[in-house]
Amino acid sequence: MKNRRIDGKIGLPAKHGLYDPTLEKDSCGVGFVAHVKGVPSHEILTDAYHINARMDHRGGCGFEENTGDGAGIMTAIPHRFMQKVCAAIGVTLPEPGTYAVGNVFLPRDADKRDALKQNFGAALAAEGLTLIGYRSVPIRPQEANIGPAALAAMPFIEQAIVGYGTPGDHKLDHALYVARKNFIRAAHASYPEELVYVCSLNTRILVYKGMLTPGQLFPFYPDLEDEDYESHFAMVHSRFSTNTFPSW
Repeated sequence: MKNRRIDGKIGLPAKHGLYDPTLEKDSCGVGFVAHVKGVPSHEILTDAYHINARMDHRGGCGFEENTGDGAGIMTAIPHRFMQKVCAAIGVTLPEPGTYAVGNVFLPRDADKRDALKQNFGAALAAEGLTLIGYRSVPIRPQEANIGPAALAAMPFIEQAIVGYGTPGDHKLDHALYVARKNFIRAAHASYPEELVYVCSLNTRILVYKGMLTPGQLFPFYPDLEDEDYESHFAMVHSRFSTNTFPSW
């Protein structure tokens, strides 16, 4: 099929009947806040919360008004916060830029989860990476008023801390990407019926997401409300599932 053109632009048909291409609207809501000089603070997170919470009209929900199509946030890795929470579980972090953090969705079944965590460690080791440790991500589904459908589909959420390399070593991010892709491919082959997903695995950014409404994101993840969680930027997303199903 040839691309349809209108006014020199590709993708939209010409005005016809009740259809007017100038009235086209995207569905999902996206917001961005940053300090122009790159200074991290928790105020960035607070501003991001207000942006996201005010995008309910750009996000969808199911037949349950408290089961959202999805909401999420991307920030810089908050090193001071990560030092604090990792120290609480006996993990000492290396210097910023020499480790990666990623939130991982795993099955709630303990046996499957343990097997997948072993597979994840093997995928990392194959790329010369070291699994420093895991941290169970705190969640508050009741306080966030998560709907029954979202609760039924909710995964177990672990935070993986991975080490290797030196600051600015681009090979580290390449190795992380390859390890993540190989792990997900193998996980879906072994457990096709289970939700297994790596939200992000990077030395610079960290993603929190879920089958949530925009206003539920921060109440669900208390990490985001911690004053020590500081970032110089935040990007938020309110999902509207059009030709796709809501998911975590």
